[in-house]
Amino acid sequence: MNKQKMAVIGLGHMGRHMIHRLLPQYLEKIELVAICDSDESSLNREVAEAEIRPRLYTDYRQLLDEVPLDLVYIAVPPSLHYDVARIAFEKGIHVFCEKPLANSLTEARSLVELAEKADVLHAVHFSLPLDPAVLKLQGLLEEQSIGPIQSMDLYLEFPQWPRAWQKNPWITSRQQGGYLLEVGIHWIQMIQQVFGPITHVKSEIEFPPDSNQSESRVQAVLRLHHDIEIRLSGTDQRKGEERVSLVVYGEEGTLALENWCNLYRSGKDTELQPVPVNDVISPLPIVKQIIQILNGESGLIYDFHDGYNAQVVLEALRKPGEGFVDVRPQLMGDRQEEGYIVTS
Repeated sequence: MNKQKMAVIGLGHMGRHMIHRLLPQYLEKIELVAICDSDESSLNREVAEAEIRPRLYTDYRQLLDEVPLDLVYIAVPPSLHYDVARIAFEKGIHVFCEKPLANSLTEARSLVELAEKADVLHAVHFSLPLDPAVLKLQGLLEEQSIGPIQSMDLYLEFPQWPRAWQKNPWITSRQQGGYLLEVGIHWIQMIQQVFGPITHVKSEIEFPPDSNQSESRVQAVLRLHHDIEIRLSGTDQRKGEERVSLVVYGEEGTLALENWCNLYRSGKDTELQPVPVNDVISPLPIVKQIIQILNGESGLIYDFHDGYNAQVVLEALRKPGEGFVDVRPQLMGDRQEEGYIVTS
């Protein structure tokens, strides 16, 4: 079996995670042949720590022009996603992109069109729907363990933004950063996968006096296709520990997914109790699924259509209209590609 030749572009938190944690698990199937980052000292430091010898670049255009590739992992700031993916598609390279898909809805739609024209694999790094706790939650919902869903609460609440481990030049910018874009996009996409399309959005958003800074407070309602509403509370001034959670209220009880991966359930007259998830087999990580697909096997990914549909809701939250905004005319429909599964 020939190894897939891969490049990593961007050595922020996710790019470092890819080269240090994920790719070493698949050395027999994938070869990291090149890395790009604008900071040359960061390049040298990370490859020395990882004990690897790929070709190093500070210009992604030069890398994509000079290095034969099967796959590129895009982990640069959102404003650069479009250009890196565009060049990769022009060269027939498969693309694995960090979220959000692009820096605007216009760019996201254009990337979907370019991906379709290139006829290559295109995946966004959405993993939350395949987390064991979310798979368990979905199974409990299918079993009607809390009865019909009545409503939900989504909490994106932080004592500060950015988080201590996440500081970089763009994470607080109104153009590319903020917790809605960085964290909320995961939950939007997961909700779309587990509960169905979000069709209407009503949002109230507050920003700091500095016009360059990202949101400080968000109060919103997301309405699903069957009229169930999700109340969203977002802040960067929460007292105490951060809370990133979804609480689902049913006629017969409650399910709470607290801080990403801790699942709880209650009945009508019982308090929330932890739900074990160690019996759930997850297909994660996404890079494993991509490798399977590139080797002609079936795999489960979320493609640029999924990335676009999540961005539709993200932009409606970040740029609210009057009252509820109907986002259905902008959403793309379901699809399935031959050879691999795309969940929509």
